[in-house]
Amino acid sequence: LPWGKQALERGGIWYTATSGIWQSIWLEFLPTCFVREVHVEAVWPEGSFDVAYTLDAEEPGAEAVLRFTTEGKNVAEAKVRPGSRTRIQIPEPRAWSPEQPFLYNWELLLYSVSGTLLDRVEGYAGLRSVALGSDAKGEPCLLLNGEVCRQAGVLDQGYWSDGLYTAPTDQALIDDILLVKSLGFNLIRKHIKIEPQRWYYHCDRLGILVWQDVVNGGRGYKAPVTQWLPFAGLKLDDKRYGLFGRGGGDREERLAAARGRSAQKAIIRETYEALRNTVSIVLWTVFNEGWGQFDAKQVAIELKTLDPTRLVDHASGWHDQGGPDLQSLHIYFKQFKPRRDPLGRPLALTEFGGFSLPVEGHMTSDTLFGYKKFKDAADYRAAVLSLYRSEILPVRRLAATVYTQLSDVEDEINGLITYDRRVTKWPEPEVLAGLIRQCLEP
Repeated sequence: LPWGKQALERGGIWYTATSGIWQSIWLEFLPTCFVREVHVEAVWPEGSFDVAYTLDAEEPGAEAVLRFTTEGKNVAEAKVRPGSRTRIQIPEPRAWSPEQPFLYNWELLLYSVSGTLLDRVEGYAGLRSVALGSDAKGEPCLLLNGEVCRQAGVLDQGYWSDGLYTAPTDQALIDDILLVKSLGFNLIRKHIKIEPQRWYYHCDRLGILVWQDVVNGGRGYKAPVTQWLPFAGLKLDDKRYGLFGRGGGDREERLAAARGRSAQKAIIRETYEALRNTVSIVLWTVFNEGWGQFDAKQVAIELKTLDPTRLVDHASGWHDQGGPDLQSLHIYFKQFKPRRDPLGRPLALTEFGGFSLPVEGHMTSDTLFGYKKFKDAADYRAAVLSLYRSEILPVRRLAATVYTQLSDVEDEINGLITYDRRVTKWPEPEVLAGLIRQCLEP
């Protein structure tokens, strides 16, 4: 089963395990027949929404009225039947983007055949499209709403010093997103964790692109496969399941591993179902750095078939199997010298940096981990700026970058802010933001 970055013996890039109820839960009184799910999918540039919903129980003749509103005014309305897909055109449609995160509110009213109101559901949606394309120089790139969209973001582990998986307040979630935006970034890669729905809601309304990782599973990762060989530029066939913590051993162990692979595929589908209405999610990361990786190309193709509205990074970092949609690289300890992708995929530096700066009084561990360590804050900031100027900005065909990382986490002190979120390592955010905005220019 997926376990993410939890470890019973934490250390380095592996963190303290959590247990119990760590996301919000609630009790709700429901009618005998209620709306189980509502799926709202944007169609852009047509400026319409495809809507489908399901009921928890059969109700012959039931029908719903769906209304889209903005600023309290009704802009579109249609009758929709359960189990069917209905396209609703929005007049004078407005697109969603990080710069202008415009959202439409919707209300679904379910009526019985006699006209009795059975259930009422509210939500929101945004009009946006995601695709691959070419920029003005013919380089492969990422498109948002049909236009070139360079993406520069940060890796976000979603860990908290006083709650591990659980943020202290809803405002804390908001503050993280606002910090990222204040530093000039337009992207957050949510790393190996599924957040509470409130976090995605804030991303949608505040305007930040999200790359959502699938939580990793498997067991018995081998350091040569996940750490040593990739830094030597070597990649392995991920059908060799035993090398990736997904097979090997005696017959019973191989059968258990096969069940684990099937369970991982089911969890990928469940992740999609849980987050499919999230406007800000534009890409799924299926596997990261070979952790529990298997059949990555095929699994990614299956996910793209399930969700054709988003892009997929089939193998983030290394052990590229030639799958969709990115030439995805992780670069630490060495200079970034990209090569042309023979498959013509957009170039994405999906992890890099990781420069560390300890802040006394705001660390939870005596062991300090980072990919390049600094003691002086001025030296640290100068090194990060130099990294962007010398290795990122000159590579104009670079479609996306993800800097490691948003916050310190236990041993890792490579965050832009401390683990307790009390001290930012960039007290003058515009210094970094101005450079990041240059990276985002088409």
